[in-house]
Amino acid sequence: MRKIEYAFARIFYLCFFIRMIKAAKLYQCLGDATRLRILNLLLDGPLCVCHLGEVLEIDQPKVSRHLKVLRSAGAVESHRCHNWTICRLAAAPNPLLAANLKALPSLRKSDPELAADIERRTDVVARWGAACDEKTPGIIRNLCLTNSC
Repeated sequence: MRKIEYAFARIFYLCFFIRMIKAAKLYQCLGDATRLRILNLLLDGPLCVCHLGEVLEIDQPKVSRHLKVLRSAGAVESHRCHNWTICRLAAAPNPLLAANLKALPSLRKSDPELAADIERRTDVVARWGAACDEKTPGIIRNLCLTNSC
């Protein structure tokens, strides 16, 4: 009987430990200013990596590295379309991430950098939408013109 209780206790603590590791990984992601800015931008819809780089004023390799960390934490999904990589918030984020993402819109009001990012996002998407032509893949044209994938 004691062995069964001990086994259940080990399973319980193992599950608890795994949840704590996932939470620590998520908060490590949210603790970085650039990754928080990326999540803030993706709240308004999907963006291409090149759009993110232009809005954040950082080069694409740095954006890609931050996105890799966000993907590993389950916060962001991405898919390829020709030469473009389209990024969006995870369709089914874990409850902890969802709760933290709900706080981002209120942070926009108090953080001038997050608010400026949203303004730049609007300008970048409009500029890219104006530059799209019939050779641009449909998914990218839709992303630029309607900001939905």
